[in-house]
Amino acid sequence: METQQPGSGLEAAPPVSDYVSEVTFDSFDLSEPVRLGIAEKGYQKPTPVQASAFRPAMEGRDLIVRSKTGTGKTAAFGIPILERIPAGRRRPSALVMCPTRELAIQVAEEIAALGKRKDLSVVTIYGGASMNEQLDKLKAGAEIVVGTPGRIWDHIRRGSLKLDGMMMSCLDEADEMLNMGFFEEVTRILDGLPDDCQQLLFSATVPADIEQIIREYLTEPETILLSGDEYRVDNIQNVTYATVDAYPKPRNLLYMVEIENPTSAIVFANTRADSQLVTAVLNRNGYDAELLNGDLPQKERERVMAKVKRGEVRFMVATDIAARGIDISDLSHVINYSLPEDPAVYLHRVGRTGRIGKKGVAISLVGGSEMMTLKALKGKYAIQFEERTLPSPEEARRLWADRHIAELKEATSASIFEAFLPLAQELKTRPDGDYLMSFALKYFFTHHRIEKVQDLTKAEHKREEHERKEHLAEERGGGVRRGRERGRDRDRKREDRGERRDGRGERGERPERANGEERAARSERPPREERGGREGRGEREDRGERGERRPRRSDRELFEQMQAGAAAAPAAAESAAAAPVAEIRPEESAVKVAEPAVQVVAPVERVAERTERPERVAERAERAERPERPERAERGGERGAPRVIEVPATLEGAEEGGSAGPRSTKVYLNLGERDGADEAQVREAVAALVPGAALAGVELYRSHSYLLVEPEALEALVAGLHGKEWKGRALTAEKAKRRRR
Repeated sequence: METQQPGSGLEAAPPVSDYVSEVTFDSFDLSEPVRLGIAEKGYQKPTPVQASAFRPAMEGRDLIVRSKTGTGKTAAFGIPILERIPAGRRRPSALVMCPTRELAIQVAEEIAALGKRKDLSVVTIYGGASMNEQLDKLKAGAEIVVGTPGRIWDHIRRGSLKLDGMMMSCLDEADEMLNMGFFEEVTRILDGLPDDCQQLLFSATVPADIEQIIREYLTEPETILLSGDEYRVDNIQNVTYATVDAYPKPRNLLYMVEIENPTSAIVFANTRADSQLVTAVLNRNGYDAELLNGDLPQKERERVMAKVKRGEVRFMVATDIAARGIDISDLSHVINYSLPEDPAVYLHRVGRTGRIGKKGVAISLVGGSEMMTLKALKGKYAIQFEERTLPSPEEARRLWADRHIAELKEATSASIFEAFLPLAQELKTRPDGDYLMSFALKYFFTHHRIEKVQDLTKAEHKREEHERKEHLAEERGGGVRRGRERGRDRDRKREDRGERRDGRGERGERPERANGEERAARSERPPREERGGREGRGEREDRGERGERRPRRSDRELFEQMQAGAAAAPAAAESAAAAPVAEIRPEESAVKVAEPAVQVVAPVERVAERTERPERVAERAERAERPERPERAERGGERGAPRVIEVPATLEGAEEGGSAGPRSTKVYLNLGERDGADEAQVREAVAALVPGAALAGVELYRSHSYLLVEPEALEALVAGLHGKEWKGRALTAEKAKRRRR
């Protein structure tokens, strides 16, 4: 890495890695809202470009930053913007210009996520979208404006965007922006900025147009060069296939896809006509592909990007302009249907994979005049290509058939399908049977792939959520100690818990706790076999140490168990009957919780519904049929008398399926685990669509979720969410109905 000022000639040693720096975010001296936003995104260490740009940006200096693709440049300028702009300023204060609509949306989402804990709002303005919605957000005083130069200039001409209050301006992917012909719009916008406005310029290269902007609009800029003058993309395996002239080029592409079998890929074409042809060929041959080029309406482009990011599309076919700067998580391959005329464009293309230190594969079909581009890439950028040979048509067809048959056999082991054998035999005798079976196979393979991707995504989200909670606990200093520290303190914690259990009885009531404390306490519990008194747990034995369900048995396994005549039910019932009975002591009939609190009087039976575990329902029913013991009346009627529970007002009525209490109301939202959402993503959606909305809690279910809010905020939250779109899904929000008992 090289950091220098004009005339200084100072140079620093290059970083050990382009993706992880040796410093931490703690050294940035961040404000609490921004620090929490970074932690919730799961960022633990800054990348070198983020570490190098933060200090001079916070000092108000103009910056020129050159860094290769996939190194975290968005956060490099997004974090200083969020830190420097005062919370609640309610006027345009920072301007970020991007070359494409997709990149503008991506940058705005990243900044909004990092700053969701701070009282700042972000507006994205670009062509092809509703002007009225953009006008409303500008009138509401959005502080951070992200957009394309053309639409930004339109708002300036209309008078809806005032530049006199701008504190910071950033040009993202500046070289590509000027290559696309935005030079006049960019310079006109820069002319309208205040003289004291800080200028940040992020660019992969510095052509003559960029140098002119630097001379005219930047004041004594500090230059940060990462990887020196050598622009390359690491962690990427570069592969070439020589095209075969015996059959058309689209057929070459199909044979290459058969032998490589990429999990997900962007296919780059040089022209819009080629992109349309490739999309049609892939779809016609059983591959799900979506097109992204400049001819598509903006709504369609957003729909395609949302499907790609959710993993519902295996191939996205795009032109260079449409795909510039977009970030797709875990993209395994980049395919060049044709090599670009400019060798530098190849580096931008393959940079869509192998981002932030991950590994990726770039595959190119090469033939004819493209050999000159290949030679330039080898000579100028020292890229080593692995040469491979396309399979023959017969070999490609065999690979295709073997792969699909193996996938079908794997699926049959976890499903019951015998009932459809007569239908399959009937289809074989029908004249249209081949067409119907072809449709059924295509439907199966498409949805089977989507299910596998969604399962992987959910697992990744759970892992990231677990790491985020660990990081937050360590940052706040009050979380559960992890690793070796947790191991050293485990015995002491178990002894402490044993003393607490002795104080409240074998299975006595625990005090009500706030959500955060409850999770921390739950994570400190020892394994269940050490806690005792948990025999006969039935279904709960299928859970892990931390209460997470193990993978459910497949339909095939359940079917075979039924055929074998499983005898687990009587044993489970006998075990449940033998489970110890919890006694409620008179001194525990009232539980104290942190102030402020309200007093709620409820029958003991209702409290038991909320506090007792499901496996004890059978015990309570059996005890209800027994004659009441005489001493129970002498003890004051423990089972019939009401008892007092004091709960925080913000938590009252927040149990699952119950109605909200007088200080908390539930809002139904059709966003759940089935949509790949977790609690953090639900909160992110609410923060993005209804800035400033305060949630007391989130209850996440498979198909929906409940949002706990104050009653006075109910209507505003419903109005802000209902009918809106979040990552391609139309949202439905309404006040939750009271559940009948």
